[in-house]
Amino acid sequence: MIMSRIEAHSSEDTGTTGDLVDLLLGGLPAEAVLTDSDVTASYANDMASFCPAGTPAVVVLPRTTEQVQHVMRTATALRVPVVPQGARTGLSGAANASDGCIVLSLTKMDRILEINPVDRIAVVEPGVINAALSRAVGEHGLYYPPDPSSWEMCTIGGNIGTASGGLCCVKYGVTAEYVLGLDVVLADGRLMSTGRRTAKGVAGYDLTRLFVGSEGSLGVVVRAVLGLRPKPPEQLVLAAEFSSAAAACDAVCRVMEGGHVPSLLELMDRTTVKAVNDLAQMGLPESTEALLLAAFDTTAPAADLAAVGALCEAAGATQVVPADDVAESELLLQARRLSLTALEAVKGVTMIDDVCVPRSRLAEMLEGVDRIAEKYQLTIGVVAHAGDGNTHPTVCFDAADPDESRRARESFDEIMALGLELGGTITGEHGVGVLKKEWLAREIGPVGLEMQRAVKQAFDPLGILNPGKLF
Repeated sequence: MIMSRIEAHSSEDTGTTGDLVDLLLGGLPAEAVLTDSDVTASYANDMASFCPAGTPAVVVLPRTTEQVQHVMRTATALRVPVVPQGARTGLSGAANASDGCIVLSLTKMDRILEINPVDRIAVVEPGVINAALSRAVGEHGLYYPPDPSSWEMCTIGGNIGTASGGLCCVKYGVTAEYVLGLDVVLADGRLMSTGRRTAKGVAGYDLTRLFVGSEGSLGVVVRAVLGLRPKPPEQLVLAAEFSSAAAACDAVCRVMEGGHVPSLLELMDRTTVKAVNDLAQMGLPESTEALLLAAFDTTAPAADLAAVGALCEAAGATQVVPADDVAESELLLQARRLSLTALEAVKGVTMIDDVCVPRSRLAEMLEGVDRIAEKYQLTIGVVAHAGDGNTHPTVCFDAADPDESRRARESFDEIMALGLELGGTITGEHGVGVLKKEWLAREIGPVGLEMQRAVKQAFDPLGILNPGKLF
């Protein structure tokens, strides 16, 4: 309905793309408005597979809040859809263009406006790279915990839009827990501030949390107040090899039940371990069915690793290797960091699931993915943020083979269904976008879907903000 309404208004009101560009140039410098079709095509999609993308009419790269407001006022006047974008490292199609849209790329708004060690906050624009912020606050003895795997490329605005997670979530939580306040440009160009910069605050509805994970469908974030923590000590890492995924998942349950708080607890299944071995010749034993990595950034990490190592051995670990120092820890983590690159090398294309299940059902999830891989005769590797039950089954396939592509998509759907059957959720950190719209409806049900659409209508009555995403 929303897309039909936009198309109807467009045919009546917009005139030509030239009219749109002329109006945009009334409030933007020429270099911020891109119209060359070869250039604009490069902004059409993020990194997700199986997600359709349209052809944008124009790409704009504002540098100020006032310029974003001008873009949104123009879009509202002409009933033109707007697709906000960050670095396009997402994996759900949330940043994919729609036909005739304005792509609103926020990568040029990349200033760190303030770092306050007393209030333990940073104030940033949406185009700031995650790793750049982490390094900047580190110089003040502070720490911004959310660390998606793409942290060297992804932006804070994109992290907020998709409610990103990362390797350290088991101890420090996800992006939503660090977003204290936002400045947001609404669909009609008005500027709204939400939240606070104080340590506490409960005034009114929590609109800040509402925008986190909204995938650019409710407004455009132009400034964020982020909570920081004191910088922790360097972490030490332990690697434990298991002869079955079930034993590794049992170790995860023992660690969490025992009250331990690792800074990282990651799992790689045998398919992923083999892919990493094939790519990087890391010398991991071919008999490894699962590799568990645990880390602690406490004041006595060696003692914590020893306790967790004992739990791994009790769960059936065939080998436990604790690192002696930071350099050795980095070597142990190298296998995990190579996981997705190694799986991509298997067939050239991957489709990455993001299914979160209760920790107690992690073994059932991995066993189910094994059955699905066998059923569809596909290579599906699983890496998991095991400490919070967030699995990433990664389907490897040949995109040039129609039958294999079909089987890849069907296996993806079965993995989604399995996650819900186990009491989980269809996404722990990648978002819904285009890829999982059908599955969001299944998870939240008709009443939940009705209320979410009502929220969308309240903020974006014309339906111009990132249409076709979420639902």
